[in-house]
Amino acid sequence: MSSNFTFHTTAAEVADAFASELSGKNVLVTGTSLGGLGFETARVLAKYANLVIITGYNAERLALSEETIKKEFPYANIRKLTLDLSSLAAVRAAAAQVNTYPEPLHVLINNAVADIGPFKVTPDNLEFQIATGFIGPFLFTNLLIPKLLAARTETYAPRIVCLSSIAHGFGPGVDPAALGAPISERYPTIFGPYYETKSAMILFASELSKRAEGKLLAFSVNPGCPYDFFFIAEFVESELLAVIYTNLLDDAAAGSDHHGSPAGSPTTTRTRTRESTRPAPRVRVTRHFTRG
Repeated sequence: MSSNFTFHTTAAEVADAFASELSGKNVLVTGTSLGGLGFETARVLAKYANLVIITGYNAERLALSEETIKKEFPYANIRKLTLDLSSLAAVRAAAAQVNTYPEPLHVLINNAVADIGPFKVTPDNLEFQIATGFIGPFLFTNLLIPKLLAARTETYAPRIVCLSSIAHGFGPGVDPAALGAPISERYPTIFGPYYETKSAMILFASELSKRAEGKLLAFSVNPGCPYDFFFIAEFVESELLAVIYTNLLDDAAAGSDHHGSPAGSPTTTRTRTRESTRPAPRVRVTRHFTRG
């Protein structure tokens, strides 16, 4: 399908263009607090999708998101799901609940990410940002893959979308052996775990896409820098600009727009700058697909 999408195209306009493809689909979006990317994604999908499952760990914010979407689209079919991605037990419980839903699941959008902040660990003894932004979504996705595969037909392959970021190029990649160390020992700023999280999401989507061999499609997508409530002036004016301008001079910094494989094609990568020469870390992806 050709398009006239530009820098100024809105999410609603994209949804309108794909209305027929969205019709009848059931979509789960993680991290849907009002004002964020996940909320906007859920909002525009709700206009056409059969069911949109919104998730979050805060019941009040989740209810507010549902109320706001229903106010704009009273006919929208919205279902709330409590999901705390920082807790492996909570992830398993939420996935078990989704697997009891009578409807098939056509699309999973891994949008949620932890707030950037000081080093802390989860009850599972994992660094909080990595746990919330990658390990939790990794487990959640794996537990839902059988349900996604059940939605596959001769003409439709289920989709998994992982939100990435150009920030993956600001760090050294993913070092599993160092993930438990305090941030101060691994990075000069508190943004380090965010870099690792986004690198891991790209690797996950790319490897999952290869192993699925067209049975489902997995993509990592860099949304750019939308001005939402996470993107505040104080944040831009302080450490982030210093990091960006420092890394513009780094030959290893590379910003990927998307990674993924349409069915029957090799993995594709688009980059705005030159590709990084650092070796790709090895990562175990999922038990559901194995290399031949």
